[in-house]
Formats: sequence, structure tokens, C-alpha cells
Amino acid sequence: DALIEVLHKAQESFGYLEEEVLIYVARNLKLPLSYVYGVATFYHLFSLKPNGAHTCVVCLGTACYVKGGGDVLAALEAKTGIKAGETTADGQISIMTARCIGACGIAPAVVFDGKVAPQISPEMACDRIAEWE
Repeated sequence: DALIEVLHKAQESFGYLEEEVLIYVARNLKLPLSYVYGVATFYHLFSLKPNGAHTCVVCLGTACYVKGGGDVLAALEAKTGIKAGETTADGQISIMTARCIGACGIAPAVVFDGKVAPQISPEMACDRIAEWE
């Protein structure tokens, strides 16, 4: 029951969950490393790599995908020159995806620096991250 809270605290302390941290958590909670890794990769709020100064999480859940989430992601990847899960070379922008952020009624949704934005078009998403460049 404590695993998610421990992972949150570890990420808060270190900025991301590197392999050594996952091993340490698994040993001390007496859990298989594969289980800890599975939890860390399932939830979009956890990161196994350092994030950029700004983060953009595109929801690709069914509702968001059907309403254009895939197009939003493609536009962001084209604008930044990186793929989902990567960070720009200057360390400014990280693009991530989520299986579902639980905001199906406002699809397609994108989380910009921790704030959910509703009904985002590809153009709106690109305009938002242009402010970060």
C-alpha cells in the first residue's frame, strides 16, 4: 500500500526515478523489482528520466484519441523535433503521453506543466508550448 507514496516522495526528492532508486525501494519494501518498475511505468506522473523545465502530457485514452489526441501529439512532436518520452536538447520541453488522465468529458485533454487544458487542438497545443521556447 505504501509503494505509490514512497515513489512520489522519491521522485519529489530526486526529480525522477532512476534505476538505483527503484532497486532501493523494491528491497526496502520487500517487493519484486519488476512490480515496482511496473507501477512506476504505469502511472504517467512518474518519470524514469529527468524531465525538461516544462512538461506536456498528451492523453491518449479512448475518448481523447477519438477526438484528436493523436493529432495533437503528432503536431507537438513535429514542432519540437522530439518523440513522446523525450526531452528537447536544451532541456526545456518534455513530451509525454498518458493512457488516460480521467478527463474524458473534455477530450482531447493535455496537461501543460501540471494543469489540465480542455478540448485542445493541434494548433492550440503548439501555441502553448511556443511560450516555453
